[in-house]
Amino acid sequence: MASKFFDHKRIERNVTLLAVLAFVAVAIGGIVEIAPLFWIDSTIERVQGVRPYTPLEQAGRDIYVREGCYSCHSQQIRPFRDEVERYGHYSLAAESMFDHPFQWGSKRTGPDLARVGSRYSDEWHVQHLKDPRSVVPESVMPPYAFLAGRDLKTDLTARDLTALRRVGVPYSEEDIRKAAADVIIQGGGEGDADDLRRRYPKAQVRDFDGDPNRLTEMDALVAYLQMLGTTVDVSKAGPQETRQ
Repeated sequence: MASKFFDHKRIERNVTLLAVLAFVAVAIGGIVEIAPLFWIDSTIERVQGVRPYTPLEQAGRDIYVREGCYSCHSQQIRPFRDEVERYGHYSLAAESMFDHPFQWGSKRTGPDLARVGSRYSDEWHVQHLKDPRSVVPESVMPPYAFLAGRDLKTDLTARDLTALRRVGVPYSEEDIRKAAADVIIQGGGEGDADDLRRRYPKAQVRDFDGDPNRLTEMDALVAYLQMLGTTVDVSKAGPQETRQ
């Protein structure tokens, strides 16, 4: 009787039976995938070093998104030998746990940027953004020289951090209160840089665009690029072998 009921010819010819059995199969698969999520606190394993962006880095990230840089650059190194050899250690889920939205991407007109931080000097980044073909002759990237002429606005920085905290980014009240000042400090202005680094470990504090007399959108974007992939010690995140 059972073999008669599950005869594949009968199932394929009976639309109603096929729909019911397909629904049952999908329901069982969904329960198996979804049910465990109700008993775990997080699907992402925390990695030492991961932290929220500083206000200046976040401003640079907003500019990165605004200018559509994600359309040509991914920020996800897959665990394949060719990608790891070219770009560095494969990406960890925890590294983008504070990203809203994610910048993983799937198109690489330009190279992946997940670990571009500290790979080039500030001067290289500034020149590359102003005139891409002056440092990469085959580049098809448009110039972004105008960023060096735009002053970075900080009047809404605290609000930006408040909005991010509402979606889970762990900014403290102190971080939000000091947000506008932190932007100026990290960009090479006056202030307590040690306090900034206490709240944002490994934050790079300096003039990024080569013009110490003003804080520009170029400062913010270069600050963001220079921190990508630099906060986590990936050697500690790799699989460990136990030798007997």
